[in-house]
Amino acid sequence: MKKMFTVVLSLILILSIPLFALTISLSSNSSRLRRFSSHGELENFVKVKIIEKYLNDYWLKSPYVSSRSLAEAYVIGSSNEYSTTNIQVSGVDEADSVKTDGRYIYMVSGDAVLIIEAYPPEKMKKVSEIRVDGNPIGLFINDDRLAVLKYGSITSSDEYYPWLTVLEVYDISNVSNPVLKRRMSIDGFYLSSRMIGNYIYIVATSPVIRIINEDLKVSIPKIIVGNNTVEIPLDKIFYSDTTEVPESYTTIVAIDLYSEEGVEYKSILTGYASCMYVSVDNIYIVMPKRLWIWGDEESAEIHRIRINGLNIKCEASGEVPGRVLNQFSMDEYEGYFRIATTTGRVTRFLNKDMSANHVYILDSETLRIVGRLEGLAPGEQIYSARFMGSRCYLVTFKKVDPLFTIDLSNPAEPRVLGKLKIPGYSDYLHPYDDNYLIGVGKETVEAEEGDFAWYQGLKISLFDVSNVTSPREVDKMIIGDRGTESPVLRDHHAFLFDRKRNLLVIPILEARIFREKYSGKIPPYVYGEYVFQGAYVFSISPVEGISLRGRITHLENTEELEKSGYYFSSKYQVVRSLYIGNVLYTLSSGMVKANSLTDLSEISRVILG
Repeated sequence: MKKMFTVVLSLILILSIPLFALTISLSSNSSRLRRFSSHGELENFVKVKIIEKYLNDYWLKSPYVSSRSLAEAYVIGSSNEYSTTNIQVSGVDEADSVKTDGRYIYMVSGDAVLIIEAYPPEKMKKVSEIRVDGNPIGLFINDDRLAVLKYGSITSSDEYYPWLTVLEVYDISNVSNPVLKRRMSIDGFYLSSRMIGNYIYIVATSPVIRIINEDLKVSIPKIIVGNNTVEIPLDKIFYSDTTEVPESYTTIVAIDLYSEEGVEYKSILTGYASCMYVSVDNIYIVMPKRLWIWGDEESAEIHRIRINGLNIKCEASGEVPGRVLNQFSMDEYEGYFRIATTTGRVTRFLNKDMSANHVYILDSETLRIVGRLEGLAPGEQIYSARFMGSRCYLVTFKKVDPLFTIDLSNPAEPRVLGKLKIPGYSDYLHPYDDNYLIGVGKETVEAEEGDFAWYQGLKISLFDVSNVTSPREVDKMIIGDRGTESPVLRDHHAFLFDRKRNLLVIPILEARIFREKYSGKIPPYVYGEYVFQGAYVFSISPVEGISLRGRITHLENTEELEKSGYYFSSKYQVVRSLYIGNVLYTLSSGMVKANSLTDLSEISRVILG
């Protein structure tokens, strides 16, 4: 208690502010975002909100709950089709660690970006390497431009930037000699990015309060272009008067890949951004408004930013109850923004109705709620979501996996059409077509000692949703035992699917329980031992179901697997796959391997060192 009081008192003394109310001019515009008239108004806004928050926490909240930190496929030169990054919205590309243009593969390997001449596979070789001063995040490829996103840091005369989101643009007209054309740094942590046409949009967050010359001060976010540092002007900084604590700036930057001058940016002063959804015309950024661990009613603040080339306009703001899982919990469709959320906590042994799940439909122009479906699956939480046209598919989980089919054709009255309850859950849902869904998640076994389930091996499901009132799991395949993992469970970019080829490829780290080592019944909480890491290649179709075509690994022996214990890490760990023509390429930090899609026989490989 004394420590908390000291922290609060120190904040008041350090910030040295008069506790008077700010006068905020309201606008008739539907947006809640306002602009500051001076640096003094910005500083007072931040300081008053922080003092209010920490005084409130001191008097009203439990002293044992710690506060949040202030800083907290197509054709190119041949008839070969090739796979592209698995994205959410057509025409809106997403950064990933691997890209291809149908002849070359561009990939992150350690602290370098490598360019591999991949086609024809018999002559596959590394043609160039770009050393990255920092930690690579992802890549974009656009004709003869390669964009590299990375983390960096810089120390100026009076200020230290621990994290910079850096974009470097290279001319790759000559792939053997990439030429750096442009470098730009954004003050803050990388949230996400997209590429639409020739424009890249990057969103980063940075703390409001910084330590400058050993003092706590209210900062202004900066953009660094080449050697020039530009402080974002006040007329490009927006704030929300409903924000509880203005902890962070969320900065949106638009860059023209083919212009050395083309750049625009805006910044929003609110709480920390958690995720975003991007359509061809809009960026929707979600910022959690309250922490549910404090027992408050949680909500998600949403800001819509209109984008068109270098034009960025903060147009509307809204709010819905609950927290958002990820980008697939959001969607824009025919003038409406749809979002799925979870409120409350999921517990093993307490009141099962502490959590619930909801779908809200908002007018995309104003972000006002026009329809709602609340109270789904009490006691559970959303594990995956997918919006497809006038339908929404939700997977919630605690003990079994309910797959909900939801009708959104009438935005004012969304309704549940059907649901399917089966063991396990799906972390990722992917459309096979309009009538079938692919789910990737975990198989589960219900626990005897509480209201929960023990997850087991990796589960791949094929759902028939043609009869929306009665969805069915028409086939499933379970890989390995408890401990089996895949990057697809956390990153949809690792998922390779091609409906025309009935092809599904998933990187998997397989764990297996050797039953001969146990006497009697094996407890469901026992982990298996690692026996394989690599790409599982499946055939998948509504007619034939799911079948294993084969496996491809970059590990020459199982020694690394046997020594890994409960955590596996290797430069030969397959993390991505792609195809060019009839050739499947698997990629790890240490190798690129080409195999025939006909029989999965190896054609060639390149060791990356």
